[in-house]
Amino acid sequence: MDDFREHLASERRLSHRTVEGYLRDLGDFSGFLAERDGAFDAAAVDRAAVRAWLLHLYRHQLQAPTIARKLAAVRCYYRFLVRRGVVDADPTRGVRSPKLPQRAPRFLSPDDAARLVEAPADSAVGPTRDRAVLELLYGAGLRVGEVETLDRRDVQLGEGTVRVTGKGQKTRVVPLGGAALRALQAWLFRRSELVPPGTDPAALFLSNRGNRLNSRAIQRLVATCRPACQQGGATPHWLRHACASHMLGSGADLRSIQELLGHARLSTTQRYTHVSVETLMATYDQAHPRARRQPPASEAPASGGPASGGGGGSARALDHDTVRPGSEAR
Repeated sequence: MDDFREHLASERRLSHRTVEGYLRDLGDFSGFLAERDGAFDAAAVDRAAVRAWLLHLYRHQLQAPTIARKLAAVRCYYRFLVRRGVVDADPTRGVRSPKLPQRAPRFLSPDDAARLVEAPADSAVGPTRDRAVLELLYGAGLRVGEVETLDRRDVQLGEGTVRVTGKGQKTRVVPLGGAALRALQAWLFRRSELVPPGTDPAALFLSNRGNRLNSRAIQRLVATCRPACQQGGATPHWLRHACASHMLGSGADLRSIQELLGHARLSTTQRYTHVSVETLMATYDQAHPRARRQPPASEAPASGGPASGGGGGSARALDHDTVRPGSEAR
């Protein structure tokens, strides 16, 4: 198991949290088989054993995304064993992952996002830290884990950028807006005044005890500010979704958003093409030359009005060819 951990961390360059999640799911699998068979022997596992474990998960009413994640961990483990020659065949081969529901990303409206970002109240560290964290989640579209791992040296106030280490330890440079820059500048000034025992010298964001601010604390921060939103619900990832959705709605192209968010595949970014019908119709009405529609016949002006007259004029759609004031229809 130690070799597999090293493979995940060093070769696949997965984050510590992801590695621990893989090992935990693998432990669930081996524990189930050990309880059923009296012991766990990786080489003795066959496809029937994998399916029995999946049935066990379904009976415990686990959701499809959770089951798919657990199966992915076991699949990764056996592919590793096959490459190392420990086992001859992968027992997960041919076992289908549960079909996942296609859900549009949930996100906050621009007004609610602004309310949440501006909501932090005074605390032991002060609202400056919390405001800066929220500005990075929404203004830069960062993941919680990416905010957690930021160091002071990653922030370049003069250039208006932050260097982010994302999934697979891949780095990218993300531009910062004016609000995020001001919030970070205020926090860095405040941070220099906070030097409690045990302070992490590298970490950008500190807890009340001087340690690196972790993901759980960031999630609690968003939960604390959630009542400021008019719509129900808000999570750190909703702010990331809001960043992408609001940029797309303002005309940003998918490739730029893909680079900003650090998506490996454009198909992941395409989830955000869920622009509301109202926004789509408003854009259409403004941009398309044939978008100026006339009211239905039932709402047409009474006889004698401009839309009536001989030759069935009331039934003709004028589209965008309207008569200008002061001119005569020909």
